[in-house]
Parts: sequence; structure tokens; C-alpha cells
Amino acid sequence: MDWRDQGLLLSVRPHGESGAIIEVFTPNHGRHAGLVRGGASRRMGPVLQPGNQLDLTWKARLEDHIGQFTAELILSRAALWDDRLTLAGLNAVCGLLHFALPEREALPGLYLATQALLGDLASTPAWPMTYLHWELLLLNTLGYGLDLSACAVTGSTADLAYVSPRTGRAISRTGAGNWADRLLPLPPCLLGRPPASGAELLAALAVSGHFLGQKLAPDLAPKPYPDARKRLMDLLSR
Repeated sequence: MDWRDQGLLLSVRPHGESGAIIEVFTPNHGRHAGLVRGGASRRMGPVLQPGNQLDLTWKARLEDHIGQFTAELILSRAALWDDRLTLAGLNAVCGLLHFALPEREALPGLYLATQALLGDLASTPAWPMTYLHWELLLLNTLGYGLDLSACAVTGSTADLAYVSPRTGRAISRTGAGNWADRLLPLPPCLLGRPPASGAELLAALAVSGHFLGQKLAPDLAPKPYPDARKRLMDLLSR
């Protein structure tokens, strides 16, 4: 069994005296793990950094074996380490993909969106808005998407102001009634409008964070929810 692809390096952990187990996100083979012989060497250190783009060849005797990777560097994203916020963004992306993605399931749409987000991280200070849309796409891809097209109670598309924390559907002010204090606020930027302020963007990220942490995470237990996402939110709130 063998294939060749490129991918985003998500995580690295030592294996034996000189090897490393890496996990990557590839367009054609999804989240995939494998052994890199000599992966702990000084030569491979700069290559096997989470966030780097790699050219990968994977081989195994049987498809369900962990197999071995040969990895070559295509693009280093070390420049993102120079800024605490962009580094936190990179770590949050890698951490959430490592945590949430099913193994070996191709998700080409999410892969392309991830590449676009990492490009924004390196090129524009407006990347947190791209990151918000990426989290929403991640939720939708995994079956936890929000439905903000119309009020779940009245069917109206007007005056949408809340999100049901249980179903992820929009609720209008009229439809909320006496239940408004139990619902999540619906920031206008989740309806496709530009965020009016940093506070609005944070409120939108709190909505996506609710469904990541309170809906997706329990279904993936006992896998630990990534601390990297909380660190990113802490930095953005400053």
C-alpha cells in the first residue's frame, strides 16, 4: 500500500530513539498518521514543525497499518511564529483539525479553506474573520453546522437575533419570547455582514466555540479539547 500527496503537518510526537509519529491533513487522504524514521534528527527538526506544508509519500504492508512517511518540506510557516497572535491562530487550526477530523476521510473543501486561512494568517491582519468562517465550515463539514436562514419558531427571515444553543438554528426576537435569556446572541457578522467591532467578532466566535466545545467535543470524548483554541480567544479578547 502506498500513495503520494501533500499536506499540512498537524502534530509530531517522538517514537523510539530517533523516530517520530506525525499526523497530517491531506486533500486526498484526510487526517493521516505515520512513522518518519529519523524524524527526531536535527536535520528533520525544521521540516517537522506543525503548520508546515509537506510533500508526503506513505507506505505500509496493509492499509490499516500505521505505515511510514517520507516527508519533504514544501513551505515553512515559521514566519507566523514571530507574532503571538498569528502563532496562536496557527496552533488553534492545527489543534482543532487534530482533535476533530475523522481518520483517513478525504475532505477537500475543508482542506482548501484551511490553506486559504493559513494564507490570510501570513498576509492580512483581518484574518480572524476568515478564521471565524473556517470554524463554521469545520462544524458544517462534521455535521454540526448552524442554520441561520430563518427563525426556527416562526419561519420568518426578519429580525433574527438569537441562536438556539441546542439546535444551532436562528431565532427571531418575536420567536424567542420569554426564552431570550436562554439563547445565544446572533451577531450580524454570522449573517454575512462585516463585523462592526472586535467585540462583535468575539461574540460570533463564542457562538462557534459553544458548538465546538459543547456539541462536538462530548461526541469525541475522551479526546481532550484543544487548549490552543482557548489561548487564541484569550489573545483576541485583549
